[in-house]
Amino acid sequence: MTQDYLPVLLQVIVAIGFAGVALLMSVILGRVGKRNPVKDTAYECGMVAKGEAQPRFSVKFYLVAMLFILFDIEIVFMYPWAVVYRDFIVKYGALPILGSMVGFVAILMVGFVYAIKKGALEWGR
Repeated sequence: MTQDYLPVLLQVIVAIGFAGVALLMSVILGRVGKRNPVKDTAYECGMVAKGEAQPRFSVKFYLVAMLFILFDIEIVFMYPWAVVYRDFIVKYGALPILGSMVGFVAILMVGFVYAIKKGALEWGR
């Protein structure tokens, strides 16, 4: 039993050892970065940096992005269903395949209604 896992254990030990040695060598051989006023001056655009490095974004952007992904994935799942729809009806009847898609869309619509009620798509708020 342990002979089966020996190659895996050896690979884990080698990977951890390599990572540790690489980190240790970078600390030993690497230069310590020293900051000076010339290094902190503006480089590419020539404008002096003001404020924070990253501007703050509204949470609405992320909510809309997640809703887009949700409904994009819905379409990804609907495409193969539509491709096999006719063949499935001939073989098994319409009720199983139509029922599964109605259930899928119903669950997604509950999420969509919830997002609308929570105001995820209202930009003026």
